[in-house]
Amino acid sequence: MEKSSRIIGVCEWIWRAITANVCWIVFTALGLGVFGFFPATVALFTIVRRWLRKDTDLPVWKTFKQVYFKEWKRSNGIGLVFYGIGLFLFIDIRITEGFLTGVLGSFISLILYLLVIVLLLAAGYFFAIYVHYEYSNKEYIKQSFFMTLTSLPFSLLIGIGLMVIGYLINRYPGLIPFISAVAPAYWMMRICLSRFTQLERVHVG
Repeated sequence: MEKSSRIIGVCEWIWRAITANVCWIVFTALGLGVFGFFPATVALFTIVRRWLRKDTDLPVWKTFKQVYFKEWKRSNGIGLVFYGIGLFLFIDIRITEGFLTGVLGSFISLILYLLVIVLLLAAGYFFAIYVHYEYSNKEYIKQSFFMTLTSLPFSLLIGIGLMVIGYLINRYPGLIPFISAVAPAYWMMRICLSRFTQLERVHVG
């Protein structure tokens, strides 16, 4: 009986993960990718955060849809800032690789690629911060970069986890519909909650 309950529990978690992942794909596509990515990812992080806080009975589809449309405008407004920074770095990289050579060119390219990594990590932190705290739009962006630069061990853990997930997806592309979004979100949210708890304890102390 206990074994059967465990199997049922595992199946339920698999179904929840698949449902959340499919929701993310569908709603990202609904926003034509660019305008669907931020609200869909906010909705996904909202659900994952509630899972991690033991709220496992929430209706995934209904919750996802509600958060997506509620946060569509605000999350996209902040998303445009990240897109803008990304575009700026992309143009700089193309210019550097096209016109600069030698040691100087390599050095500047290295700096720019490091900034791209910081930007990607900050975007990841943004989603976790957005669903966990109430800030102004400006403060969300500020805290995302601040967290990236002051939480190196946690950032490394996030990076390692994402590389492992990326390796698995690359090796087994059939996993894309099932874990391509929910697995990275779950990992990042789990690490970020640990960091938030640590910071809150220091602040209280």
